[in-house]
Amino acid sequence: MRRIWTAVTERASYLRRAARGAGAERDEVLLGAKTVIAAMAAWVLARYLLPPSVSTFAPFTALVALQATVYRSVRDCIQYVLAMAAGATLAASLAALAGVHGWTFGLLTLAALCVGKIRRLGQHGTQVAIVGFFAFSSGQGQIGYIGHLVAAVGIGALCGLAVHLVLAPARHTRHRQQAVTDLYRTLAQRIDDLADTLEASDPDRDHLRRWRRDWHGLSAECERIGHAIDTEIENGRMNPRRTIGGGADEALPRAREAIAVAERGMDHLRSMTRTLDYALDSGELGGLPAAFRTRFSAVLRSAATAMEEIGQVSPTDPDLLDARIDEAATELGRVQQRERTAPGASPAVHALQGTLLTDAGRLLADLRSGRQSVAST
Repeated sequence: MRRIWTAVTERASYLRRAARGAGAERDEVLLGAKTVIAAMAAWVLARYLLPPSVSTFAPFTALVALQATVYRSVRDCIQYVLAMAAGATLAASLAALAGVHGWTFGLLTLAALCVGKIRRLGQHGTQVAIVGFFAFSSGQGQIGYIGHLVAAVGIGALCGLAVHLVLAPARHTRHRQQAVTDLYRTLAQRIDDLADTLEASDPDRDHLRRWRRDWHGLSAECERIGHAIDTEIENGRMNPRRTIGGGADEALPRAREAIAVAERGMDHLRSMTRTLDYALDSGELGGLPAAFRTRFSAVLRSAATAMEEIGQVSPTDPDLLDARIDEAATELGRVQQRERTAPGASPAVHALQGTLLTDAGRLLADLRSGRQSVAST
């Protein structure tokens, strides 16, 4: 009973989020509503215009035609119609040439499976065999039945695509950009926290370990945002609705490049967090010279400022971003030079400094390459 109540509560919360504002929840609810309307319309039309033996294909095709984006709907619809045509043609040809027998059904199955492997049919390749079975068994390969079958599929496709175009999916370019900005702000804040940890006289071990666990969540969030941007790029194809303010053709590829930069940078930040955690456990962190901590913290804060610049919604100013990265790189170079000329430290402390400097250098290198890709989109 508790599980049922939990499921009901979660569903109610989901519907409230859909009603509250634009987002994935509302898109899914609207897609479900459009699917119901299209399937119902296709079934009613097929029921009155076609024999009952083929009317089910109309609402089924309407389901195929209702995908998350208009482009995907058109693509899947074409693939399904081609698969249906191939299956019906095979069934009619075999029935006309060799009759309806067990061995011809086996031959139909073999041929349908081979045709269904064609890549251009996508995930609908199995429909070649399914439609072929219906046309061969229920329709006995007769042209009249196949004609009705084609009409049912056509009705379903038209109903699905018509509803999808009239109520075209909303555009979420601004939402995707804002998600990237929020992610970069989180990463910049995390870098600032790492700098604070280095400078703290008594670092919080539990806080640092929580960050290590949080990196997995941030990686998953990064992947989710990237997938959402890819879907939104696809949503712009063939969609009669235009994004508010325009600029989606430039903004979305830039946001996708920014996510790629964030994914690479996150690897180095995760490594840096792990290094600091180990150093705190072993007591090596306390052995780092105070001057190194201060200077290296300045490098991290400059890198955080550069990351915020990359992740902002408005187009990145290449000159300003170059200045931010150059500032961090110059500071890093000073730290490396002083670390090499400083009085001899213990091998453990020297190794710790080298690891942190390597991770920081790789992070800045990725930010610089990211500057080129983000500014060029």
